[in-house]
Amino acid sequence: MFVHTDTAAVRAGEELNLTALREYLTGKIAGAGDEIAVEQFPGGHSNLTYLLRIGGKEYVLRRAPLGPVPPKAHDMAREFRVLQAVHPHFPEAPEAYVLCEDPAVIGATFYLMERRRGIVVRKEIPPQIRAIPDYARKISETLVDTMVRMHAVDIEKHGLTSLGKPEGFVERQVKGWTERWQRSRTTPLPEMDAVAGWMAKTPPRELPPTLVHNDFKLDNLMLDEHDPSRVVAVLDWEMTTVGDPLIDVGLTLCYWGLGGAPHLTGEDADGMMSGPGWFTREEFLDRYASRTGRDLSAIGWHEILGYFKLAVILQQIYYRWYKGQTKDDRFRDFDKRVESLARTAARLMEKA
Repeated sequence: MFVHTDTAAVRAGEELNLTALREYLTGKIAGAGDEIAVEQFPGGHSNLTYLLRIGGKEYVLRRAPLGPVPPKAHDMAREFRVLQAVHPHFPEAPEAYVLCEDPAVIGATFYLMERRRGIVVRKEIPPQIRAIPDYARKISETLVDTMVRMHAVDIEKHGLTSLGKPEGFVERQVKGWTERWQRSRTTPLPEMDAVAGWMAKTPPRELPPTLVHNDFKLDNLMLDEHDPSRVVAVLDWEMTTVGDPLIDVGLTLCYWGLGGAPHLTGEDADGMMSGPGWFTREEFLDRYASRTGRDLSAIGWHEILGYFKLAVILQQIYYRWYKGQTKDDRFRDFDKRVESLARTAARLMEKA
């Protein structure tokens, strides 16, 4: 799914048992009985993602991170089934091929999906994209329009309502993310508790349910390197469900709010989205509203939930480092990012 420059040698301690993998895939993937070449996609902070070359073809393998993981998190079996359900109706979702739920094979549940080729914008805009006139506006439009298309998928007609429980969705989001925070906290952070309490008391009226990606952002889009107005793939469907589409809009809006401060969420490109040519927050919301006709009057509440969720996600990663469940020193300072996100959510709550 990634361009070749995104791969690297497998990190020490994250190697795959190729003998067991070869045995499991024999008869399921053509050529698996022969040599399997493996590289790793080093981007991302949670699930481990590998490039496999088998029988002259390329596949992507995804598995949960090493060590204990939070309950219901990193559910690769569910992500596989989401992709199977969504791909026929939203082709930007890659096709999934094989699921293995036997941890004896490589140590965790994993699945294989197709590899797509394109550009994933992470730390900086690649030169081939920068060379395209008005690239920032084209990417801005593409990001919004792709979300609009995803939210337009007919979940009733295509039987996708089973991916979640639309009724009471927003309140369950607050409850679930608050519980994740409580399980992963390492030090007191009053702002997080205050925001959680406020959200529980002030849930907005829910909009009719749609497909919800739940982590829709720039570096989860793969772009055509020659035409950034075309999305090759939407990545990372782990948290996908059905419910109020403003859950997606609010979270994506947070990344525009963090323009110029990517250190709060990680080394990705979302912090560049406040630069020249990129949509303003108002342009982002106006384009979404004009193409969907949806009422965005509650978007401020959803943006606060978005910051809260980002803080919890980073806290869960930091908790694994804090407890010695991972030795990846990229996560050493994530507690500082959590504090900054919590303060931002609290400031918005006070204004609201």
